[in-house]
Amino acid sequence: MDSSNGHKPGAAHRSLTGRREPLDRICNIVRNRTSQAVFVMAGPGIGKSSLTETVAERFTGELNILQVHGSSALAAVPFGVLTPYTADLTAEESVSPVAVLRSMWTYFEKLKAGNGKPILLLVDDAHHLDEASAGVLADLISAGWATVVAAARPRPGLPQPLDQLWYDGLAERVDLRPLNREQIEEVLEHLLSGTVPAATIDAAWSASGGNPRLLDALLHDAAEAGILSKRNGIWVLLGSLPSDGARLTAVVAKDHLRRRPEEQEALKLIALAGPVGRKVIEDICGAPVVRSLLDQQMVVETSGVPAELSLWNGLFAEAIRNTISVSRSLQLQEKIRAHQDGTVLRGEGRLRSVEWALECGLRVPDADLLESAVEALSRYRNPSARSIAARVHAPDLLPLAQAVQARALYNEGAYADAAALLDECWLELTDLPQGPAVLLLRVSAHQAAGHQLTAIAEDVREQAGSSGEGIRAWQEDILQLLKAGSEVDHRALAAAVETIRDRPLDDGHQPVAAVAEALLAHALTAAGRPADGLDAALLAASELLPLDGSLFFFPEFVLGRLVASYLAMGEWESAERELNSYAAHHAAGAGTFDGGLQLLRGYSLLRQGRMERAYQLLLPAVEALRLNDPLHLFRFGSSLGFYVAARLGDAAQAKRLEQDYKDAVAGGPQHDLLAGAYAAAAGEYLAHDGKGLASLHTMMTAAEAAGRTGHLLELLAVCWDLGDPSVIPMVKDTAGAVQGRWAAAMLTLATSWEAVDGDALMATAASLEESGFVNLAREAYARASTVLEQAGERRRSRQAVAQREKCDHELGERFREGRFIAAAPAVHLTRREQDIVELAVQGLTDREIAQRLMVSVRTVEGHLYRTYVKLGVRSRDELESALPK
Repeated sequence: MDSSNGHKPGAAHRSLTGRREPLDRICNIVRNRTSQAVFVMAGPGIGKSSLTETVAERFTGELNILQVHGSSALAAVPFGVLTPYTADLTAEESVSPVAVLRSMWTYFEKLKAGNGKPILLLVDDAHHLDEASAGVLADLISAGWATVVAAARPRPGLPQPLDQLWYDGLAERVDLRPLNREQIEEVLEHLLSGTVPAATIDAAWSASGGNPRLLDALLHDAAEAGILSKRNGIWVLLGSLPSDGARLTAVVAKDHLRRRPEEQEALKLIALAGPVGRKVIEDICGAPVVRSLLDQQMVVETSGVPAELSLWNGLFAEAIRNTISVSRSLQLQEKIRAHQDGTVLRGEGRLRSVEWALECGLRVPDADLLESAVEALSRYRNPSARSIAARVHAPDLLPLAQAVQARALYNEGAYADAAALLDECWLELTDLPQGPAVLLLRVSAHQAAGHQLTAIAEDVREQAGSSGEGIRAWQEDILQLLKAGSEVDHRALAAAVETIRDRPLDDGHQPVAAVAEALLAHALTAAGRPADGLDAALLAASELLPLDGSLFFFPEFVLGRLVASYLAMGEWESAERELNSYAAHHAAGAGTFDGGLQLLRGYSLLRQGRMERAYQLLLPAVEALRLNDPLHLFRFGSSLGFYVAARLGDAAQAKRLEQDYKDAVAGGPQHDLLAGAYAAAAGEYLAHDGKGLASLHTMMTAAEAAGRTGHLLELLAVCWDLGDPSVIPMVKDTAGAVQGRWAAAMLTLATSWEAVDGDALMATAASLEESGFVNLAREAYARASTVLEQAGERRRSRQAVAQREKCDHELGERFREGRFIAAAPAVHLTRREQDIVELAVQGLTDREIAQRLMVSVRTVEGHLYRTYVKLGVRSRDELESALPK
């Protein structure tokens, strides 16, 4: 497993990745002289200086490049920034606009006389130009003496003489915005060698706010601290991005140095107290200072009464706090308190006030500590939640404080530590509303730590019995439900659900009902009743609103079952909609649950036959789950990754994932039918020795599969993909007993397959393709091509092959999957394809082949792709044996 050592990010602040469009636009204007001036407008750190530097690099040798740097120190000095071009003027002439303009014209003419090249004048921080200098620049632009590229901030903006040029149509304006997510992804892929998963991209985007300067600092600091680490080719974050790194500290220090003292004071106050009432800061620092910081977008105002101020970026605020001594922080706190007039703080403001008090060494009442710890936990600020809750000592509050600490530890993947804390406190919380959630969390923590459910349940009953009050009914319900869920026993779960529904609505009802319905949904889906399972999952979801903020992860627990039901039905879009909806409303929990979300997305793509896209999600998902697996999905995820890697011919990754799967079996949850099936199929794709198929056939006839018709159909589909037509009669029998569009599609395909009718197969394929089952349509076209070829209908057979290739393209595959279309009629290779294949067999890379044949790499890839399809192979390793003799 490789780490970040030796894999540090490159220099993001010099990279124009993500800024190509505005850069190209500016360069085209300068080169084509479509305008004499370009004004680049952007906030601090957005990249305007880097952009102008790159413009200079682009035109080095082509134009005479001169530079002017605006400065707040010279803003009050007429023509101060133009001194390098007016050195020959007398003191009296140096304040004359006409003399200064003439001097600059003379300077320009001497340069042009030397090499005949036009002048490009680059002006950085143009918002600091004095009016006199701005007037001279406006005159030389109007006269056409030089092309000017001026970079400035939107607030306070350009001086009036330059601004007027834009209003008059004599200058172009290019506005730089913060990088969006796609641009952040482009930057990270440019800087980091390896795969950058969605979770890492989202974290970098959220933390940096799209600010390139901040992004650069955060990436370097995270790499230096070992938080941004390369694991098995995947760049993962091992924790939150740091706020105390050297780069970020330097950015904050530089920003502070160029600000007026009153602005520095206001920023410190807002960073320490924010969100804080706008009136409070205005009373201390003055309304003009607040307006200035809002104009500069350093501070944002939240709507509401009263209006509140926060720094534009949370990590920037943390970095400022890190620079303030405790004594100075205490002084600032007194200032804030003196102006708050007993204001009642809530939410994040209340949390921040408690954190600030603790940072200053002040005592906070235990009730306030616990309230703030819960608030921090709800925002997934896990270190803060643990730190605050650990300070609670009141006996009546201590058990709940321990449970809060345990959930924070659970979020961070410290399952054994979480379980140990919950062992201490769960019984004392039995009669509180959080009792069911704490028990569920305790069981989950022990399972994640490698303990068996049976042993956990015995311990729960023993402790409850020794308490003198005995086990509560709802506690026994939970244990029985989890047992039936682990056994995928839909009958037992259905009976338990009916019993729970008939009970009075006491405090423990809703958590138990939500868990019961979710477990029933999973069991019904496994039994081939995903439509009924979906109904149960939706009922579970209806129970979630009152459980918001619970210590157990009810939304995620239900989401997985809901998505699984949709996938079993073949409702791909509905599954994706649920995942997107969750991600949009639970962004704070991404660091904890993103691995599970990406696994579900990868599983959905796998079920659709989009193997390469599935692989792109499953590999990062497995790495995320290796670090944090709150839903106990690592074993299933590693089996899916193993399967797709083996199917796509990536033997090295497949072997590694196979070991992950085996390790998870040894120390993880109970055996799961689907995980075992995908692992067996992966082994068959690697070894081609029949052992994997034999294992699959054994699973089909096992008692475990008999009660899980839905999972059995999926297992049969895996066998069929391996090229085993003997399962087709079983597919017909099983699919007819399973609910949903996917089962109906499988039944249609199996029926047409056995009919051996080319016309019927073509019609079936078209119908499947229209219904969204493109991978099944592809197999129907392949079967049709074989049947039609055997019937002597070669033209129609070639049409079927073309349709099959179209399906491959739609699925985004570089090469064919599934062995049973290898029976498709042979197609002769073109001369170019033969040349490329011959070099590929010799071991040359795509780029080396392109250089040898003097074609593009894309051309080589395209020819190889078509060759794979024609020959029915999956990788270069199979090419030589498949070539026509």
